[in-house]
Amino acid sequence: MARAILTPRRPGLQAQPPPLAASWRGHRVDGAPLDDFFALTGLKGHAAWPLLYPHLVAFRLQMAVLTDRSFPLPIWNALQIRNRLMLHRPFDRGAVLDFATCVRAQRIVEKGVEIDLHTTAQSSDSPVWESANTFYYRGRFGEAGEASPFAVAPRVESAERLRWTLPAGGGVRCGRLTGDYNGIHLFDGYARRFEFRGAFQHPQRVIGECLARLPQRASTPLRLDAWLKGPVYYGAEVALRVAVVCGGTTFALHVNDEERPAIVARLYG
Repeated sequence: MARAILTPRRPGLQAQPPPLAASWRGHRVDGAPLDDFFALTGLKGHAAWPLLYPHLVAFRLQMAVLTDRSFPLPIWNALQIRNRLMLHRPFDRGAVLDFATCVRAQRIVEKGVEIDLHTTAQSSDSPVWESANTFYYRGRFGEAGEASPFAVAPRVESAERLRWTLPAGGGVRCGRLTGDYNGIHLFDGYARRFEFRGAFQHPQRVIGECLARLPQRASTPLRLDAWLKGPVYYGAEVALRVAVVCGGTTFALHVNDEERPAIVARLYG
């Protein structure tokens, strides 16, 4: 984040995505990172925790790419809008994971540009997990091209299933785990500069709280597609709507009785 502050000028969007990559070898699934993960998400003892754990821990690699001096656009204008996570095989406490992240694709859309980052986790040179995260930058970048096949979220029209109040803090702890210290997750005044009502939670953490309240799926491969459609503020009252569909579970998280969901996701397993 310091590098992002000290590099105010960026090269701007090019015809091809930048050939940036980052890697991290020898991460042991244990200690403070795992404890923080369980405390933030409530997934301790839940079968879905290995699906989400790499998403939070390896996010610091994505932060390294997004804040690199040669990345075309400043991270302050980025919004994470879609996640696609795949757990190929389970792992447990004590496993050693090797992570790698690269810029996979970019596409110009009607009101901005989307950039996809692809992240993998391996253990003993065997694939364990992977993700595709999409970041959106508002602006005019040229003529819009073909939309992503995952651009449209599914509808969840079932009756609400659960209600609870989200924690009022934890942004710094989640930043320590993910490497994402963006002020929109830490300071109300800063978040209001970007037209939010206040600071809001890291979406990875909120997804974990949702998964912790769903029936367990222990089978692999396990996949989660998530659409991040709005902020989830600290201390907010939320309602989770859940629908069982063919091959999986679809759910939508609504904040403060708003009709438009803040997060929509589908879990396959």
